[in-house]
Amino acid sequence: MFVGGANIKAATLHNADWIERMGLRIGDWVKVERGGDVIPKVAEIVSDPDHPRGKERFVYPTHCPVCGNPAVREEGEADYRCVNVDCPALLHGTVEHWGSRGVMNIEGLGEAAVAQLLERGLVRSVADLYKLTLDQLVSLDRFAEKSARTLLKEIEQSKHAGLARVLMGLGIRFVGERTAELLAQQFGSIDAIMNATAEDLERVEEVGPRISRAILDFFARPANRELVEHLHVAGVNMTAEKKQRTTQLAGLTFVLTGTLPNLSREDAKARIEAAGGKVAGSVSKKTSYVVAGEEAGSKLDKARELKIPILDEPGLLSLLQPSQ
Repeated sequence: MFVGGANIKAATLHNADWIERMGLRIGDWVKVERGGDVIPKVAEIVSDPDHPRGKERFVYPTHCPVCGNPAVREEGEADYRCVNVDCPALLHGTVEHWGSRGVMNIEGLGEAAVAQLLERGLVRSVADLYKLTLDQLVSLDRFAEKSARTLLKEIEQSKHAGLARVLMGLGIRFVGERTAELLAQQFGSIDAIMNATAEDLERVEEVGPRISRAILDFFARPANRELVEHLHVAGVNMTAEKKQRTTQLAGLTFVLTGTLPNLSREDAKARIEAAGGKVAGSVSKKTSYVVAGEEAGSKLDKARELKIPILDEPGLLSLLQPSQ
């Protein structure tokens, strides 16, 4: 069908509220237009003798058709989702995400390897990664003994990635790197987070009702709690050192650039955040300080252009000293 000069094959119609407002039924004829001359959308229902109305109303799923877990539709959102991290329909993405560099950092667990592990039935949840054997891996295509041993070593090392990485790996909605770190520092263990109330969760910096609800919903599901138990049995470390956060840098935003003499980038970031500050990736007018080390690049130039205060490592450490 040509609409506005473009061949349109489909128009998205997944928003339950929109369908309800229009009164759409299965079998209706509709008029399609390109919103903003770009995106195809259903504009109105066509009803005349040549285009009779449909009679069957849309019935939305209450459960995932693949794993049978309840389908969830968050308040204010358009779609229904399965939130079971072990759902076979979601499993490939879940396992690949678990092994990615920013999460559990399992080198060698790429798309092709994950696909084979799932096809052979060797992995039905991320916890099964920790049960894999050398014989199982060498049976896969393009897996020699050396590469299989390397992958097993990477999987073993991932057990020590820590609580924040596990939280990210579980794929809880709205829980990214910073939120995972803050939760880990506040609670110290996955069990404490699983048993926390909304009030407990919202005491954590930057955790509001939307994030706390997502965490509570995730751990309210038996399949997700069972996964955590399997990870416990596998020996995955899901604890973190609880850190006493201060507020001396509250309201300040820092940008790190270059190599500092003694502090790693991760250590400097952790110290700033433990003191209530934030670390951003780019310099803007909202930046409070730029911390610059050797071989600082364009971020330092931008800071000078915007006349933002520049700190070296001793300057940062001085700011981090508790006020007398």
